[in-house]
Amino acid sequence: MKRTVPIIITICFVIVSELTWAQKKVLTFQDAIAIAMKNSILLNQQKNNLMLSQMQRTASYAGMGPTLSVNGGATKVNGNTFNQNTGEVVNGIFEQLSGSVNANINIFNGLSQFNQVKQSASLLEAQSYYINRTAQDVINTVSIQYLTVLVDAELLLIAQENFEVLKKQLEQVRVQVELGSRSPVEAYTQDSQTKAAEIRMLQAEIALITDKGSLTQTLLLDPTEQFDIAKPDWDVNTIGAQQINLETLFEVSLKNRGDYLRAKKSEEAAKYAMNASRGGLMPSLSAFGTLYSAYNRAQGDPNVRPIEDQFRTDNLRKVYGLQLNIPILGGNQSFQYRTGYVQQKVNYLNTQTLTKNAEVQVKTDVVRAYENFNLFKRAYTVSVAQLTAAEMAFSLESERYNLGVTNLIDYIQANRILVQAQTDLAQAEYRLLFQKILLDYATGILKPEDLN
Repeated sequence: MKRTVPIIITICFVIVSELTWAQKKVLTFQDAIAIAMKNSILLNQQKNNLMLSQMQRTASYAGMGPTLSVNGGATKVNGNTFNQNTGEVVNGIFEQLSGSVNANINIFNGLSQFNQVKQSASLLEAQSYYINRTAQDVINTVSIQYLTVLVDAELLLIAQENFEVLKKQLEQVRVQVELGSRSPVEAYTQDSQTKAAEIRMLQAEIALITDKGSLTQTLLLDPTEQFDIAKPDWDVNTIGAQQINLETLFEVSLKNRGDYLRAKKSEEAAKYAMNASRGGLMPSLSAFGTLYSAYNRAQGDPNVRPIEDQFRTDNLRKVYGLQLNIPILGGNQSFQYRTGYVQQKVNYLNTQTLTKNAEVQVKTDVVRAYENFNLFKRAYTVSVAQLTAAEMAFSLESERYNLGVTNLIDYIQANRILVQAQTDLAQAEYRLLFQKILLDYATGILKPEDLN
């Protein structure tokens, strides 16, 4: 009895595990997007980089303020030491306590710090735009992979249904061959077509497994966890009825595309960096101030003044003023400043080229998405008509074949045309469903909350 209980528990655990494995989860498109936005490595990395950009901007703002420091020290000397209280050199043990407060503020340095603040602010905005575009990249990638898996699943279903139809037809042909109403050649031909349909079914299943694995990797899901995907409840006719103006898309994209806006902000930051580097070639003016005091005592000196008198009166020293620096000829350092300026200027000119390239890229993507959207609308309409005609042709050809009016080759050809029409319609429908996402991605207005 003692050994029976653990065995029963083990069996129950295995049964529960098998049932859990057998129950596949249904991954909706919205769930896939939410998981991707949470698990995306690149997106999370860029969000971490945003914290660094924010700190760099804060540091640049702090650089415009004054510097303030407090120093203190304690010294004990055994030997000859100059005593500030008496103005004499004493030999013995001499003790000193000192402290100072130092302040410095930059008044003018060629607007270098001001431009550094502007540069860091522009870089922060550029990073924010990059995060926005990266999030859209993630959505776009998941959309394409999800669409591919949807198409694979639909093609697998079509292949399975076609295989079942041909298998039943093969059974009928074999019966007819046995009865002598059909030639044995037709049975071999039908058997070959059935095997070919089975191969296409297996190929469709392999494609589904492969593409589902890619989606799993993108979402960072457990590869041992089985799941099915669901078709979004979007109306393909509503999407196909939308009318879109190309010029409006251009305007929207240049206001919203994160990569283009990032390029513009990077160009702006490069300009500020160039202006900041010019500060080393210009005069600088700063103000400074120091408040210093100390307490001195030679051991054995009976005339040592109290510490309060020394700190407040005797040794108190105030230093303040202005410092002007005008670079005229600085040797190697002067050329280093000039080299730095030229380097930043070249970087600025290069970023202008990148901005222009980003603008052309945006317009190219918009044109491509716009034309694809219109073409897929036409493809869907044609595919619907094609399937209607193919179904009618196959129905008539099936009736003719069953009556013995036509041959097996014509029947097989009609079935092949029907399967191809079903495949074309499935691909056209799913691609049209996702074309609006690709169009929003091209214009830069794609948002996770708009996909529900």
